[in-house]
Amino acid sequence: MPQLEKLRHALGRHLQMDDSAWHAASELFKIKPWQAGEHIFRAGETPRRLYFILEGFGRYYYLTPQGKECNKSLTRPGSLFASMHSLIANQPSPFSTQALTDNFTACISYRDMTKLADNYSAWNHLTRMLLEGLAIKKERREASFLMQDAQQRYQGFLREYGNDAQHFPLYQVARYLGITDVALSRIRARMGLTEVKESA
Repeated sequence: MPQLEKLRHALGRHLQMDDSAWHAASELFKIKPWQAGEHIFRAGETPRRLYFILEGFGRYYYLTPQGKECNKSLTRPGSLFASMHSLIANQPSPFSTQALTDNFTACISYRDMTKLADNYSAWNHLTRMLLEGLAIKKERREASFLMQDAQQRYQGFLREYGNDAQHFPLYQVARYLGITDVALSRIRARMGLTEVKESA
């Protein structure tokens, strides 16, 4: 299956996985497409799966009591949709996840993932890498809001996402940075940048 082979190729950039470890997992993964605007899961649900992104871009977001959307994270190929709060604590997710473009994901239940980790060192290593990566990303994001101004946060976003930055509408980037569309436009003007992608 071509899409599933993309997952193996992507994982192969981070860890060595022999055929036995891969074949044990290949039957457990399911390919799931998502249309632009579709939610993978919503706040209040308790998703029990991990969705590895093979193609497409998306976001994690919170919805305030006043109805304001605040982006927690922006996703791209190689990242994933998951709520660790739901997977580990079996509690409803406090945030929603949404495809911003058409997406293809390879999804697997957390139960199957833990079984793979128990039986294969490669999957154990991957699980640890995922948890460590999430912890590091959370710390960096907290530090950016505490220690940097909005322009520095935007510059950090451009460095982190590189060419992928152009795939996100600017109003979604502004929500990720915690600023208004107008504030982001002013920052971009000061930096001498042109519009990357018009707001939808």
